[in-house]
Amino acid sequence: MVLFDSNIESLPRIGRGKVRDIYAVGDDKMMIVVTDRLSAFDVVLSDPIPDKGRVLTELANFWFAKLGHVVPNHLTGIDPESMVKGPGEKEQVRGRAVVVKKMKPLPVEAVVRGYLIGSGWKDYQATGAVCGIPLPKGLEQAQKLPEPIFTPATKATSGHDENISFERMCGVVGKDIATKVKDISIRLYKEAAGFAATKGIIIADTKFEFGLNDRNEVVLIDEILTADSSRFWPSDQYRVGMSPPSYDKQFVRDYLETLDWDKTAPAPKLPAEVIARTSAKYREALEKLTGKNIA
Repeated sequence: MVLFDSNIESLPRIGRGKVRDIYAVGDDKMMIVVTDRLSAFDVVLSDPIPDKGRVLTELANFWFAKLGHVVPNHLTGIDPESMVKGPGEKEQVRGRAVVVKKMKPLPVEAVVRGYLIGSGWKDYQATGAVCGIPLPKGLEQAQKLPEPIFTPATKATSGHDENISFERMCGVVGKDIATKVKDISIRLYKEAAGFAATKGIIIADTKFEFGLNDRNEVVLIDEILTADSSRFWPSDQYRVGMSPPSYDKQFVRDYLETLDWDKTAPAPKLPAEVIARTSAKYREALEKLTGKNIA
């Protein structure tokens, strides 16, 4: 089933993000339902992308399991279907929900960049640095960086996130926590990128989110290494000097860029072909990385 908006009446809803709906499970846990909503340019589109929520959930769970030795995560292992009771609710959560432990979220996003692309490329062209981190001269678009760099950002509830320096991050969360998050993020990226390379996928950049448990320990939360939080490129189509195609909503962005739209809500409707090609790209990334299909 395609799910644009969940409606779980047997649990209290406590949040609705651009893609995720969040419900309380007791006092110390939450259920996160990943819908098929899609946002572009920070606007939620009215057209859902079939299978998107199930693909994101399957892929995030794959990475949580694969990288669990690096850092603890918020998953409980509880079957979401066992937590809902109302008519049609099991179908809404099947394959697209997780039950997680409540954490105190850190108000920063942990961004790791391994390649020079997107806002990093624009920043480099203007300043010779990315988010204040100096880089060698003469680098080209989409070029692999000598070493992955950590470029945190503030988490915006609306509008665009703001890139900040590591020093400013230290001021927000404390130097000890900031250093742990930086070290963990770079290790996660390197291990994931190394594995993805064996599957024909380049992870150009990604973002992680972290929280603190009741012992003040850093815990990985939210999603991880999906096509919504990362830039995946097919290795066989990668060329330095150009922006490679990606396994995400790029078809949607490219289509919207052709329209006379000011990138404020409401967004234009999407043609059926753009929806279908975007859905196929999400599923292709999952299959390449995990060998699994969404039936």
